[in-house]
Amino acid sequence: MSEGLGARVIFRVVGGPLDGVVITETTIWAVIVAIGIIIFALLSVRKLDRYPKGLQAAAELIVEYVYKFVHDTMGKRNLSFAPYIGTLFLFLLFGNALGLLGFRPITADMNTTFAMSSIVFILIQASAIRSGGFGHYLKHFAEPFPFMVPIKIMEEFTFPISLSFRIFGNILAGVIIMELAMEGLHSLSLHTLHLPLPFLQIALPLPLNAFFDIFEPVLQAFVFTMLTMSFIAKAIVARPGAYDEEDDPGTEKTPDGEVENDLFIGGADYSEVRGAERSA
Repeated sequence: MSEGLGARVIFRVVGGPLDGVVITETTIWAVIVAIGIIIFALLSVRKLDRYPKGLQAAAELIVEYVYKFVHDTMGKRNLSFAPYIGTLFLFLLFGNALGLLGFRPITADMNTTFAMSSIVFILIQASAIRSGGFGHYLKHFAEPFPFMVPIKIMEEFTFPISLSFRIFGNILAGVIIMELAMEGLHSLSLHTLHLPLPFLQIALPLPLNAFFDIFEPVLQAFVFTMLTMSFIAKAIVARPGAYDEEDDPGTEKTPDGEVENDLFIGGADYSEVRGAERSA
């Protein structure tokens, strides 16, 4: 059953306390993607070897990249966010790329993107309160002038809306364009050129597939994740007692005065990363 541009309803609960609750294809695929990530994680650590190979090597490569990415963007003392950031990116990446398999991406559903943006919003507010205290959190709404309070409050609440609409609009636009292109090629093949099969759908859509089902999903997952990290780091840095990377005893400066981090340099493994995280 189709709901216009919305996701198809798979089934609807009738009767009982959950009467009227609907399960859409977005819900089904979101669960499948989440289970797939969990299975990959469990299989990759099932048998750990000193010299990784196969799934373990792939998992360690992902973990290393995520921790370095979070360190470079948010700072060393915010490495505790790395598991969430890595999970968020993988979930968005595979959820966006479902179009490669001919399915509707889960982020083409506003419910998904708004729910994820709401989680990010809560995380930002919690990080800000934890960083500077509840008193300073309230005080910053009145800076630099008290009349800025309504504007600051509006700014806080418009962030999750803009974040959700950004990824939703881009992914949904790709779905619509691909649907229009396939329908147009189907009609051109059968009704205009009178071909026995819609042969024009075989190769001509490949450039569009490459952009909307490969490049765009990766780009939108990266943008969403990057904005999440940036706003969390901003909420923490903007509060008293904020972490200054130059004051971190675990970092060293190069002769040019740049802060150099030795994380993962010289063959550091994941256990050393966890140790650095605990000591931060």
